[in-house]
Amino acid sequence: MSAKIMFVDDETDLKSLITQKFRKQIRAEEWQLFFAHNGVQALEKLKERPDIDIVVTDLNMPEMDGITLLSKLNQINLPFKTIVISAYDDLKNIRNAMNFGAFDFLTKPIDFQDLEITLNKTLREVQQLKENQHLRQSEAWAREQAEHLHYSLQDLKKTQAQLIQTAKMASLGQVVAGIAHEINNPVNFIYGNISHVSDYIQDLLHLLQLYQQQYTPPTSEIQTEIEAIDLEFLIADLPHIMASMKGGVDRIQKIVLSLRNFSRLDEAHIKPVDIHQGIKSSLMILQNRLHTRAARPDIQVIEDYSALPLVECYAAELNQVFINILSNAIDALKEYNKQRSLEDIRACPLAITIRTFLLEENSRVVIQILDNGPGMTADVKDRIFEPFFTTKPVGEGTGLGLYISYQIVLEKHGGALKCFSEERQGAEFWIEIPIRQTRGALDLS
Repeated sequence: MSAKIMFVDDETDLKSLITQKFRKQIRAEEWQLFFAHNGVQALEKLKERPDIDIVVTDLNMPEMDGITLLSKLNQINLPFKTIVISAYDDLKNIRNAMNFGAFDFLTKPIDFQDLEITLNKTLREVQQLKENQHLRQSEAWAREQAEHLHYSLQDLKKTQAQLIQTAKMASLGQVVAGIAHEINNPVNFIYGNISHVSDYIQDLLHLLQLYQQQYTPPTSEIQTEIEAIDLEFLIADLPHIMASMKGGVDRIQKIVLSLRNFSRLDEAHIKPVDIHQGIKSSLMILQNRLHTRAARPDIQVIEDYSALPLVECYAAELNQVFINILSNAIDALKEYNKQRSLEDIRACPLAITIRTFLLEENSRVVIQILDNGPGMTADVKDRIFEPFFTTKPVGEGTGLGLYISYQIVLEKHGGALKCFSEERQGAEFWIEIPIRQTRGALDLS
């Protein structure tokens, strides 16, 4: 039986574009597509075809917008799911749509690969929904209803987490990339002129030496000025100052490169990348947080990297995993420091160890992030990847960092994210990523 999908959008060329993109599914009678230009037409179409499985609706339309349509659809007792489409910067309306019961969302301009994956995922949910309706007619109606409510709650939590993470990733990536771009231009200007300034200084010093040779001894006025400015020291120190300035500019250029590598806005799709570069960029972003209060040793970072091939991954999202895990480790170590004396801290400095290596079959890479902090209780360790679970005080943590990291590693990359920890024994996070991604194994939604 073919799936029935209705698109609700006021764009005139949407019908021909959608029909062209999914002509294979239409020709194979896997999908039947219907179209409406606004919410009013969509409701009329649903009366004619109550067997529609998915409603894909734009939010901004004349006569009846997407939010109003969703409120109307909530009153209809039919087994279908809704997907909303809107501009990327319209997160407030998208969040309202999710609260009105939308199952998923996409942003404009539409990525048809993401659209196809989202439709297939939603069709599976619709199929499950229909099966659940049949189960409700059986003697196990109460048990099935409770299970359905449980999964609905989990889906809601996942949707909320995805919305928050989408906003965070977009804003963080854009801010980091913007800062890198703004810093890069003046730094390049300075860097390009340092060599010229250095040459000019050498020329002036040479000219000064010629003057000293030709006009000896100097006049009393000149001699007084030479002593006032300490000319001998100035001549010796100028090259050192120029070398120091060049070193500073080199350092800024490395920071800019790290910021660019971290944001990777131009690498939204899977591509081979250097995992170590992503880890180092993340450490650069967190460098300031590794410093502790005066007279207390800083948190050490021990890097133990093996030779790794390029790894196919979503670079920006994997960098976010590194940031989340490293940030949590830094928070845990700093909190642990508050409970220890200065003597204990100096005797056993806190450290984060990062190791990378290949598994025996050489098909997966492992990134280990370990700390020698307070560790976790068994209850905390078991719940560490739950959405909205946090041990931090109210206002200091959302409980989404490790949950989102888990989703990125497992669903986006087909990998594994594990936590090993005991009280007073530190914590270890084991990130395992396939070197080559198999398209069918990924959740690209």
